[in-house]
Amino acid sequence: MAANIHCSIINRKRNFLSHCVINMAASVRTFVRSLSRKNACFTAVLRRSECRGFTGAAEDRSTHFGFETVSEAEKASKVYKVFENVAQKYDVMNDAMSLGIHRLWKDALLHVMHPQPGARLLDVAGGTGDIAFRFLDYIRSQQEKQQRRAMSLGQTPSWRDISDGYPAGGGAPESAVVVCDINKEMLKVGRQRADSRGVTTGLSWVVGDAEELPFNDDQFDLYSIAFGIRNVTRIDQALKEALRVLKPGGRFLCLEFSKVTNPVLERLYDAYSFQVIPVLGEVIAGDWKSYQYLVESIRKFPDQEEFKGLMEDAGFFCVQYFNLTGGVVALHSGFKL
Repeated sequence: MAANIHCSIINRKRNFLSHCVINMAASVRTFVRSLSRKNACFTAVLRRSECRGFTGAAEDRSTHFGFETVSEAEKASKVYKVFENVAQKYDVMNDAMSLGIHRLWKDALLHVMHPQPGARLLDVAGGTGDIAFRFLDYIRSQQEKQQRRAMSLGQTPSWRDISDGYPAGGGAPESAVVVCDINKEMLKVGRQRADSRGVTTGLSWVVGDAEELPFNDDQFDLYSIAFGIRNVTRIDQALKEALRVLKPGGRFLCLEFSKVTNPVLERLYDAYSFQVIPVLGEVIAGDWKSYQYLVESIRKFPDQEEFKGLMEDAGFFCVQYFNLTGGVVALHSGFKL
C-alpha cells in the first residue's frame, strides 16, 4: 500500500515537472518569435531611415532609369544629362508633345493653388520658370481684383488698415517665388526668360536637389513641382523634404503624368507616346534617347492612388488628386498640419 502511494506521488511530480517544462518551452518559443519580429521591424526601420550621405549605399541600391535598371547614383547622373541636353528646346518640345495642352494643365495648377498676395512659393524642378511666371501673374491679378473691389465699394482704407498691411520692418508685403532646380542649364533658360519678360523682383533662382533642399524648416507657404518628381531618384525623400520646408498649414501641389483611366484613350496615348514623341524629339531637339526616357519614365511612375499613399506616408494630410485629360495628368494636393 505504501509503495503504491509512493509511486503515485512520484508520477504526479513527473507530470507536474513535464507540464512545467512544456510551458517553459512554449514561453521560450513565444519570446524568440517576439524577439525575431522586433528585430525584423527594427531592421526595416533602419533600412527606411538610411541616410543619403552614404554614397556607397546609393551606388549599391538599384532603381530605374526609364525601363533600364541602374544604381541610384547612376540615375541621378543620367537624369542630369537628359535635362542638360533638352534645356534649350524644353519649352518648344512641351508645346509639340502636348499640342499646347501643358499650358492648360499648368493654369489648372495655379487655379487650384489660388495663391494670395504675400504668399511664398517654392517651385522645385521648375528651371524654365513656367510655374513661377504664372504664380507672379496670378498674384498680380489678385491684387488688381482687390483694388477694383475696394474702389467699387467706395471704400477708403483707414490709416490703421494701411499700416496693418505693412510688416514691422517697413515696406509692402511682397509675394515671392523661389525656383529650385538641380540642373544649371534649365535655370539658365529660366533666367533668360525672366530677363526677356522684364521680371526683376519677387523671383530668385537656386541650384538645389529636391531630395536635400538648401532651405531651413518652415519657410514656404506653398510648394509646387510640375512634371519633375518622376525624375527624382528617391520620391519618398523628396516628399519628406517638401514637408520639412513648408510652414504649418502650407500646401504641397504636384502636377505629374499619371495613369489614363479610359482604356481606349490609354491605347491611343501609348501609341502616340512611343511612336511619335521620340520622333519629335529627334526632329525638333535632335535627341531621340532623352525623349524615349521621358516616355518610359512616365510608365514607371506610381499611379494616382499609389502616389497618394506616398504623400500620406510622408506626413501630408487632406491628400487628394484631380485627374486632368482623362488621367493623362494628375494634380496632387496635400497640407502640412
